[in-house]
Amino acid sequence: MSNSEGKKDRAEGKAKQTEGKIKDAAGSLTDDASLQAEGKAKKAEGKAQEKLGEAKEKLSD
Repeated sequence: MSNSEGKKDRAEGKAKQTEGKIKDAAGSLTDDASLQAEGKAKKAEGKAQEKLGEAKEKLSD
């Protein structure tokens, strides 16, 4: 397993977290519970992917 895979997962995870934060905020502002829930789920997915990337990096060291 290469270190670059871990870095890629971490970067994609951070991007998903950012997308989730935006959707969560937009849902909150527009009173759209569905959009807000989608944002929270995307944030959680991003955090998990970021942690996976960190683990891959540690394994490749």
